Amino acid sequence: MSCFSLFLMLIFKKMIKFGTSGWRAVMGEEFTFSNVRVVVLAIAHYLRKRFPGRQASVVVNYDTRFLSERFATEAAKILSHNRIHVLLADRDAPSQAQALQIIKREAQAGINFTASFNPPEYNGLKLNLETGAPALPHETDRVEDEIRRLSKYPVLCPYYPKAEYVEKIDLQEDYLEFIQNKIDFASIQKSRLKIGVDLLYGTSREYLDEILEENDIPVEEIHGYVDPYFGGVVPSCSEDNLKELKKLVKEKQCNLGIATDADGDRFGIVDEKGNFIIQNFILALLLDYLVRVKSWQGGVARSVATTHLIDRIARRFSLPLFKTPVGFKYMADLFLRRQIIFGGEESACIAFKDHLPEKDGIFAGLLVAEMMAVTGKSLAELRADLSREYGKKYGGQKNIPLNPKNERKLTELILNPPQRLAGRKVVTTERIDGIKFDFDDDDWLLLRFSGTEPLIRCYAEAESKKELEKLLAHGLAGLV
Repeated sequence: MSCFSLFLMLIFKKMIKFGTSGWRAVMGEEFTFSNVRVVVLAIAHYLRKRFPGRQASVVVNYDTRFLSERFATEAAKILSHNRIHVLLADRDAPSQAQALQIIKREAQAGINFTASFNPPEYNGLKLNLETGAPALPHETDRVEDEIRRLSKYPVLCPYYPKAEYVEKIDLQEDYLEFIQNKIDFASIQKSRLKIGVDLLYGTSREYLDEILEENDIPVEEIHGYVDPYFGGVVPSCSEDNLKELKKLVKEKQCNLGIATDADGDRFGIVDEKGNFIIQNFILALLLDYLVRVKSWQGGVARSVATTHLIDRIARRFSLPLFKTPVGFKYMADLFLRRQIIFGGEESACIAFKDHLPEKDGIFAGLLVAEMMAVTGKSLAELRADLSREYGKKYGGQKNIPLNPKNERKLTELILNPPQRLAGRKVVTTERIDGIKFDFDDDDWLLLRFSGTEPLIRCYAEAESKKELEKLLAHGLAGLV
């Protein structure tokens, strides 16, 4: 092997790595057309090996980011020249709408160009397989093997796709029909709830707003148009990014505010007073509603970074509890195995039985509206009920940039964890994802490497705000 070929392999190995949710990188640096061609060709080769002697088909989708549609077109060129049937979305669409099409059309995979909630300068590629669920690490490892092999050779850059292998498809109609009978819209309509919607310039426009309007539910909408810069904010459903939704809810006297991120699979919730409700509380509220009111029974899952209120609800109703690394793909795997009826991650990811093996921020937001309508209670009242029933928990997160020094320190901490931390006895230590220290009273501290950005993430949860800040400060202090 020549030195130049070895150099190329090292560069591609460093740059193209599937993380927590696909491959994400800064456009113009790692995320380039040439690298996208390599990744798509690697997926084509992987599918040929996975489904030998079969005509493969792939659903190709994209979000509203700069160049996402162009990347999708480039993928269609590569796949069609490899005699793979391309089902190309006719417009940007939510990730979960793509998952539904993979299942309905019995496709072998789905490629989605989105960086989800990352800043506008990022783009990404998510890979879902024939179940509609995100590819697991052992599957993306095979794709990465193909990437390293292909990086030694120039990749064909076709100017046009092979038209006979490309079909434009609509993702909206099937998705809206799919969720129509899964939400109690009659109760929402009867309750006369007025809902504010922040589409955050993303793929949920003409999805979330349209299904509310079709069911004669009063709706006030903002940011329902395409802006690749997302109004100058990061397209995530964090409190800082939903200031205009909070203002809308108060000014228009809405009972509820619902937001979705760039690719529509995550949610943000604002109550009738314009208060942002952290996603951990929403997860706990929905689980309690589904079990207590709708009598769901079965396993429950949460990631290691998610509130232990889930644990308390599971204990109360004697439900099996599963813990997963951060990344919805692990929850989707439990869903496909029919081991869980509900799963949640603190980053606004949620799974429901009889739904899709993909995150769905639209469905989650609508289920919050149903919960309010059926119980006849406001979000403030529901939160108060939850606290009386299960106690209060305060959660938080802080990030620090990854560098060689703190990478070594965290690696050492994972290998040699202490028995006491922040003046408290460590009851158990978990290494599901990074290092997690569990204390009495369902308090905990987690340190892990981000799978999507060059960061170390520190999470904690405690019975008081003071103890929460103490845990977060102690967790970060050991890394600087």
